Amino acid sequence: IFALRPYDQGFVLVHPDTTCPDRLPAYKELPKFSAIFLEYARWLKIMDIEYVYDLNEIITKGERAVANLILLAESLHENKISQIANDIARRKGTRLVLIAGPSSSGKTTFAKRLSIQLMVNGLRPVAISLDDYFLDREKTPRDEFGNYDFDSLEALDVDLFNRNLLDLFDGKEVEIPRYDFKVGKRVRGRRLRIDRDQIVIVEGIHGLNEKLTEMIPRELKYKIYVSALTQLNLDNLNRIPTTDTRLIRRIVRDNKFRGYSAYETIKMWSNVRRGEERNIFPYQEEADVMFNSALVYELSVLKIFAEPLLVQVPDSAPEFTEALRLLKLLEYFLPITNIEDIPSHSILREFIGRSIFKY
Repeated sequence: IFALRPYDQGFVLVHPDTTCPDRLPAYKELPKFSAIFLEYARWLKIMDIEYVYDLNEIITKGERAVANLILLAESLHENKISQIANDIARRKGTRLVLIAGPSSSGKTTFAKRLSIQLMVNGLRPVAISLDDYFLDREKTPRDEFGNYDFDSLEALDVDLFNRNLLDLFDGKEVEIPRYDFKVGKRVRGRRLRIDRDQIVIVEGIHGLNEKLTEMIPRELKYKIYVSALTQLNLDNLNRIPTTDTRLIRRIVRDNKFRGYSAYETIKMWSNVRRGEERNIFPYQEEADVMFNSALVYELSVLKIFAEPLLVQVPDSAPEFTEALRLLKLLEYFLPITNIEDIPSHSILREFIGRSIFKY
């Protein structure tokens, strides 16, 4: 069963999900979310790419053609980040920029690049980490499986966070806490005072949830949703799920920077997704603007990092089927082996390494 609904110059295909395969879910319009897909479709048109075949054709033309594609894709990103910074600068009352998005969407690199563009506009942003506002471990709520639920809004000291922000906006000096993950407690942090021309940037999964900053007037806030929403398709009948791009990014990053195997990352992915469905996706339309962090060439790069990791997933493990599916997806892409042309400030560098930014 399915339904077709007209939208813009095309249509929306509505189909059942795995939880209720025998009936259609309620249709909810997501105008901002849809607009970001349409924007990426325009980007693909600029790059003269519609399907994976078109990307592979460019790769077969050699390194110069690939380098030009990388430059174009990265320039589209930079142009969009610049537009967002310009919009923030035009809104004279903005004091707080909140950045949220699902796992492996490139939020951290985006936040750092946005800070640079804000400085170009004469602003002086200062970053505050939501992680430093975790409650002490013994006060952290648990999920339905008895595990600490660090993705829950209730795991944060929302009241202290709001009071600190209000004091900062009033020109007062405050102590920003630091959370010690080893002992599971907040410890003494840094003293901070900001000037009138300074903007606070906060990155975290709850950034779009109004409950996080309920004491802060809405006109002081600017909310940004970041996710990797690829519109590159295998062909005119088979799309590439946007979640797959994020999962492959995470497999590569988890191995490179945290020492996790692909098996371990895939095993915990369902818990990550469950937290996203509960804490992020319901609030995405609250954003003032959305940024699509997908890069048209990235799966051809991630392929060379991910494939050796995916083939190590034991065939006796339940995660083997997922690893096999991802390997099959990556087979459609020719590899980009010369990664020197990828800029050091690229969002992709957050996952493959050698970024100019410190994380």
